[in-house]
Amino acid sequence: MPISQFLTAPFKYHKLQTNPLPPTVAKFYKSPSTFTCISNPSLTLPLTHLNDDYCDCPDGSDEPGTAACAHLSPLSPPSPAQHQNPAARFNETLALPGFYCKNKGHIPLYIPFSNVNDGICDYEVCCDGSDEWAGVGGVKCEDRCAKIGKEWRKQDEERKKSLGAANKRRRELMEVAGRLRREVEDRIKTLGAQIQGQEVKVASLETELAGVERSERGRVVKGPGKGGKVAVLASLAKGRVGELAESLGRVRGEREAARERVRELEQILATFKEERNPNFNDEGVKRAVKAWEDYAARDKGPDSDPALDRDLDEILKSDAENGLNWEDFETTEESDVEVLYKFEEYLPKPVRDWVDQKLRDLRVTLIENGVLAAPHSDAGESKAVQDARQQLESAKKDLENDRKELTSHQEDLQKEYGPDNIFRALKDQCIDKDSGEYTYSFCWLGQTTQKSKKGGGHTNMGNFVRIEKVTVDEDVPPDGKGLGSGERYSLVYENGQHCWNGPNRSTRLILACAEKDEIWKIVEQEKCVYRMEVGTPAVCESAAASSKAPAAKDEL
Repeated sequence: MPISQFLTAPFKYHKLQTNPLPPTVAKFYKSPSTFTCISNPSLTLPLTHLNDDYCDCPDGSDEPGTAACAHLSPLSPPSPAQHQNPAARFNETLALPGFYCKNKGHIPLYIPFSNVNDGICDYEVCCDGSDEWAGVGGVKCEDRCAKIGKEWRKQDEERKKSLGAANKRRRELMEVAGRLRREVEDRIKTLGAQIQGQEVKVASLETELAGVERSERGRVVKGPGKGGKVAVLASLAKGRVGELAESLGRVRGEREAARERVRELEQILATFKEERNPNFNDEGVKRAVKAWEDYAARDKGPDSDPALDRDLDEILKSDAENGLNWEDFETTEESDVEVLYKFEEYLPKPVRDWVDQKLRDLRVTLIENGVLAAPHSDAGESKAVQDARQQLESAKKDLENDRKELTSHQEDLQKEYGPDNIFRALKDQCIDKDSGEYTYSFCWLGQTTQKSKKGGGHTNMGNFVRIEKVTVDEDVPPDGKGLGSGERYSLVYENGQHCWNGPNRSTRLILACAEKDEIWKIVEQEKCVYRMEVGTPAVCESAAASSKAPAAKDEL
């Protein structure tokens, strides 16, 4: 009997019927007379041992249509990779990942051998009902692949449309992230050139300040007057005398005002004494009158001293009225030393400039070597020195700010921003979710928070510290808002607000592909340790790469 007939028809030997073989392994069952165990070619069996409900091959390949080798099957259903490539398991215990359901009108899938002929219709995997071919317990599973396949194709179209929109959004984020990175790189280049210029400027201003200080030390400092030392003293005295005269006049005016007030008060008290009613027995009034009488009886001396007033009049006269001509003192002849410092005024300008500079240099040298004392050593800096110093300090501040900004940008380029720097485009954007009693929020690469709807402030659930990858294996709900199976990006937030009688709060965000940013699920895995499942288009490329897997495992 040909093997193809043997595998597709009932047999009197064991009264069993097998399912169609998966195309990837059908070649192993083409021998017309014997069967060789797939993973153990040294073992050869007669065709009657195929699907006889007894496991002869160590890899279970002689029972592709029964549950005889179910004890070799994995506890969990075959993975998407095993669905796509059963040959990938040939080097493992089983030659086949499970019972093959052809599912005509839908997608061929595998079901665990232990589910074959168990009296349950597993339409999620075997929509054609072929897993219950023996009719155990009278169970007969109808073929629903046409209906299920139609619904799946409709959902798959929606998933593809949503995935397309998500990938489009991700490409937009990549463009933004790339532009932001280029801006940082361009700013680093600009700052590099800017810092070089600032360093040159600071060095130049330092030299300029040193020159100004040296020049100022060599300058002959004179007062506001003209001429030599006497003229300088006369000019200073003139200003001082003027200040004293002004102060004296002000004090004299205040004295006269005080005298006038005293006279006015005395008159009020005298009138009070004369006009009071002596028959009115008021002790307070009596004490006041008695005090006035005592005051009036005291000798207060003369109201003013005419001689003193005349002296004040003389002092307050103008300098010209007093016969003092300050100009006579301010134009006194200069000393020989001053003439020495001014003789260059009679020279031609080029020679005068040269002589002036040489004299200044000589004076500075003498001061620096202790021969001459520094002029006005206890005075403040001159305006020229102050201006030069201010310019230098301003340039140093600008240089320091540029260096700090450069360091910040260089550190930024070293930070982890996820695949293709995608999270750079999302940085500091925040997502909220209303979850019953609380409102939860996370900010990309920022902070996660919890806020009670009953009032109060935000509770810090952690600050971003790093990006990791984690492996998940979860079912995706019908709405597609789930993590699915595979490797996922995870954002770790730590060192949040301290939890009473517990650790500092922390949150782990696990990301999966979605058309928009949204929080799907929030779980407190243990005390003050949270897990957020988040959908975002930022990680959809990796999801798209795995979209070749069956629809049951698609994320969108």
